[in-house]
Amino acid sequence: MLRSAMKWMFLIIGTTIGAGYASGRELWEFFGHESGLAIVLFVIFFSISIYAIMHVSYQYQSTEYRPVLKEIVGKKLAGIYDAMIFIYLYTTTVVMISGSGATGQAFNLSYWWGIGIMVVVLIVLFAKGIGGLLAVNELILPVLLIGLVFVLLRFTFDQDLQLFSHWHEQRNWMAAFPFTALNVLPLIAVVGAIGNKISSKQEIWIASIGSGVILGVVSYLYNNSLIQIADELLVYEIPLFAILKHYSFKMLVFMSFMLWFAIFTTAAAGVLGIVSRIKSYFNLPLWLLVTLLLISMLPLTLVGFSSLISFTYPLYGILNLYVLTRLLLFPVWRSSKNEK
Repeated sequence: MLRSAMKWMFLIIGTTIGAGYASGRELWEFFGHESGLAIVLFVIFFSISIYAIMHVSYQYQSTEYRPVLKEIVGKKLAGIYDAMIFIYLYTTTVVMISGSGATGQAFNLSYWWGIGIMVVVLIVLFAKGIGGLLAVNELILPVLLIGLVFVLLRFTFDQDLQLFSHWHEQRNWMAAFPFTALNVLPLIAVVGAIGNKISSKQEIWIASIGSGVILGVVSYLYNNSLIQIADELLVYEIPLFAILKHYSFKMLVFMSFMLWFAIFTTAAAGVLGIVSRIKSYFNLPLWLLVTLLLISMLPLTLVGFSSLISFTYPLYGILNLYVLTRLLLFPVWRSSKNEK
């Protein structure tokens, strides 16, 4: 039971920690100064939302997200949000692929080399099915999280940063709503694809609370570090590199690899959500369907990484507030439905 719960927890975290999050760009777009309370609220909102999504997926034993989505937003809006999720997964996967290119540029590699490596590895991964994605998440995510927390704590101590010095200043607390809304949308698609593999409600509790707390701790440490170097972020496509410049080249190489793997796991989760939705329309092997999907995305990678995040993420964060509201009120509308 615990092993399965950890598997779902790493899938959830792997879906969330992608190019935008792991690089620091997404956190800086939403949080920044006076956001400690916003991050605490995010932990609460995120955990409740994940519990609701996993509970519905488990109940329906779903293999794709449409039954879950219909239960969450209702039949009338399901079609609209189905299209939104598909577009979001598509554009987010493009952002991940673009992030791979940006990571390659940090080592003076061609932008297209970084993109090409991502595409090839994704195709190889899906040749092994969903099990390959889950195995990669279990292997990579613990190393990524430990590495990221180590860098952030070391930066905090080296720069003598105070974690709670401005806790009384919390004017940005409402950022928790669009930030959570942005991150739960792809999870409806990803968790909906593995609902038939969840075997108990205990797994749901552990995965939902564990993923929320871990992401909250990392987000707080990361945001606190970025505040200290706010003036430098204008010249860095990837804010993480503004922190890593204070350390050895070996540390830069290690964290760049971890950043790439974070990008990769989120891209893989996005592809999983898309292909689980469209596979019934195509009589094609999974690896070939993934190949055609990724080829269709390549032209959009010509748009800059930070430009894609700056436009796409806040827009969807606002549009998905209705979904978040439904998830947070899950106990209310579920009990109301059961009474009927």
